[in-house]
Amino acid sequence: MPITLPNNLPAFDVLSREGVMVISDVRAARQDIRPLRIGLLNLMPKKIQTENQFARLIGATPLQIDFRLIRMTEHQTKNTAADHMEEFYRPFQEIKNEKFDGLVITGAPIEHLPFESVTYWDELQEVFDWTQTHVHSTFGVCWGGMAMIHYFHGVQKHLLAEKAFGCFRHRNLAPASPFLRGFSDDVLVPVSRWTEMRQNEIDAVPALSTLLGSDEVGPCLVEDPDHRALYIFNHLEYDSGTLKEEYDRDVAIGKPVSVPVNYYPDDDPTRTPTNRWRSHAHLLYGNWINEIYQSTPYDMAQIGMPATD
Repeated sequence: MPITLPNNLPAFDVLSREGVMVISDVRAARQDIRPLRIGLLNLMPKKIQTENQFARLIGATPLQIDFRLIRMTEHQTKNTAADHMEEFYRPFQEIKNEKFDGLVITGAPIEHLPFESVTYWDELQEVFDWTQTHVHSTFGVCWGGMAMIHYFHGVQKHLLAEKAFGCFRHRNLAPASPFLRGFSDDVLVPVSRWTEMRQNEIDAVPALSTLLGSDEVGPCLVEDPDHRALYIFNHLEYDSGTLKEEYDRDVAIGKPVSVPVNYYPDDDPTRTPTNRWRSHAHLLYGNWINEIYQSTPYDMAQIGMPATD
């Protein structure tokens, strides 16, 4: 089954060329089926690139997905055309009375700031509370995951002396988890951040379970059942060339930057990087979508309501 996208959204043509099953929203409206409604709260500056990355993974399952793009209400992006934002995105204040089966909250390049100093922090806290009554399952990614785990549990983020940058091996710490179904014992995961969450501080919260972790760069994937949430602090959604783009950008502006670890063949940035995480990215997001499908109410009005016997 396909993912439903507006046929003039750039991701529609990109994913169609890649063989991902996509269907226009007009055509989907004619089908008598209950699609899963998945929202993407996109906090990244390169909106279109991020849309493509998550739509590619979410649209690869056998289920029909109604994919909705959401933005913070007052925050204005400087890196994506205003007409694109106007046509395809809805502000949070406009959709907050609606229910969603799933929500992805992306990262944002503001990790150096205290959470409370982020200009849209007040509204983002409102979003977090809203997920508890209007969203069946939420997936916080990188800074989005750090912000959620901080808000719900008080876990702090810590600045690193050097940027964690490259592809790092992570251990599968919970092979029986339905979110890791099909995962190898160790997983290569792209990492790009100046902050970290510390395993001992996560372990101090009994409600949290770490599913993937690294001796080099710390916890990666954390489950929070009480808030129906997953937090991933790294970037399985990245394209093959995303780390290269970040590296080339910093080199071009003369910013000190190390070659991303274990990314280029022989760590040689003149060579083409190889993607060694794509299969696990599809597994993770496919497993997440499957868990939503298995447990979300058929009647969307029941999402967020207390369970009844």
